[in-house]
Amino acid sequence: MDPVVIPILVAALVVVFLVAATVRIVPQARRYNIERFGRYRRTLQPGLNFVLPVADRVNTKLDVREQVYSSDPKPVITEDNLVVNIDTVLYYQITDPRAAAYEVADYLQAIDQLTVTTLRNVIGSMDLEATLTSREEINARLRAVLDDATGKWGIRVNRVEIKAIDPPNTIKEAMEKQMRAERDKRAAILHAEGERQAKILTAEGTKQKDILEAQGTQQAMILRADGESKAVELVFQAVHRNNADAKVLAYKYLETLPHLAQSDNNTFWVIPGELTEAIRTVTTAFGDQSAGTGLSASAEREDAAADVADSDKDGVGAPEIEPNSTLALDAVAAADEAAKQAAAAVSDAKAEAEAAGETRLPGRR
Repeated sequence: MDPVVIPILVAALVVVFLVAATVRIVPQARRYNIERFGRYRRTLQPGLNFVLPVADRVNTKLDVREQVYSSDPKPVITEDNLVVNIDTVLYYQITDPRAAAYEVADYLQAIDQLTVTTLRNVIGSMDLEATLTSREEINARLRAVLDDATGKWGIRVNRVEIKAIDPPNTIKEAMEKQMRAERDKRAAILHAEGERQAKILTAEGTKQKDILEAQGTQQAMILRADGESKAVELVFQAVHRNNADAKVLAYKYLETLPHLAQSDNNTFWVIPGELTEAIRTVTTAFGDQSAGTGLSASAEREDAAADVADSDKDGVGAPEIEPNSTLALDAVAAADEAAKQAAAAVSDAKAEAEAAGETRLPGRR
């Protein structure tokens, strides 16, 4: 080999080494801390950077993206002397690479220990129930303490979350029993409320049913009474329009007497006070006025004479009256027959009423 070529090769290797030692390419979201002769010089930004070979060197390479750190469960004692294991998750980001490299030796270990001590201080002032229900408050207090402490380390704590709180097994069993009892209580309350609402709705339905039935009965009674009143009015008008005599009316009155005891609701039967008046009307209708009223023949003649005198005063001729006139035998017989029929009808009605009462009340004997 030519002796001249060897020095050229050596010089080329030295140039390549110097160029490689001078040029530094920093990736995105990375920061390099440069030391010159062991002293911090500057922080290289992403891209192409030049340093002095041999004099400058890269001390630390840091990632400035937001990172997640999950610590192991740590035992913490609550205010009511219960030991719980708390697992936390930390979200942090390096904001000052120089401080993160030179202000603290190991920032992850420092953050972990600071989190544990802060948790013990916070949880130590709470009981177990407050610890389980106050996660937001614990997170806020943790973040405030960590921000204050890690600010000088060039680290910003973005978020702190409690991942799990594990009480002892005995406490878990007691909590499960309490939860089961609360659920049973709520179920019983809901069941009772359901039954109460059902009874209320049933009562409301029964009330509405009774109201509607009463209204229907009322309307039916009103319509029935209206129909009966119209029927009576039509009968009354027909009787007066046809000018029915006393014999027909008296006969109809006596004909309805046996029907008074035919109803199932009648336990006793009352004889109307107009019965004698009806018999008298029948007797009068058939011309037996002396028998119906109990007057003597002389009184009858005197009444007839008085009628004649009144007729003479009015200027109307009075009919001649025979002094020894007698009542017609057929009228007397008819009156007697009507009285017998009325008495028989009353006896039959009483018998039917007594039979109906005995049939309906057999247990009162």
